[in-house]
Amino acid sequence: MTTIKPIPDGYHSLTPYLVVQDAAQALEFYKNAFAASELSRLNTPDGNIAHAEFKIGDSIFMLADENPHCTDHSPVTLGGTPVKLFLYINDVDAVFTAAIKAGATQTMQPTNQFWGDRMGAVSDPFGHQWMIATHVEDVDPSEMPSRMAAFFAAQAAGGETA
Repeated sequence: MTTIKPIPDGYHSLTPYLVVQDAAQALEFYKNAFAASELSRLNTPDGNIAHAEFKIGDSIFMLADENPHCTDHSPVTLGGTPVKLFLYINDVDAVFTAAIKAGATQTMQPTNQFWGDRMGAVSDPFGHQWMIATHVEDVDPSEMPSRMAAFFAAQAAGGETA
């Protein structure tokens, strides 16, 4: 008797499922911007993508075109999204540059953050928000309150962003 795993191999407990306008174009963007590899694709009879999977680093993402017959609406249709995807990678500056070159819009230039990450942010052409980071410093938890206070003081003075 075979034992079925409740979480399939290669997946994590939480798997992002992105809905976009033009999923085929989105797959190409994610390949160019984030070195994603396409794992699978199922097309509808009219050529839209009903379901696709791609991998960035060790994380699998699911993707589909908008479907007016379901509740599948893209951030573009909804007028934005409150959700951000946080992507840890080895070289934030290189990936940030690749994302911009692939068509993303800069929302924050990569900068060192008080919690120990070097982080930048982009909006992809499909309305999804990405925070891209490389961990560059292990910060002692006892230092966090003073670092955060300094960050907010600088932000109030018009300096820091995150």
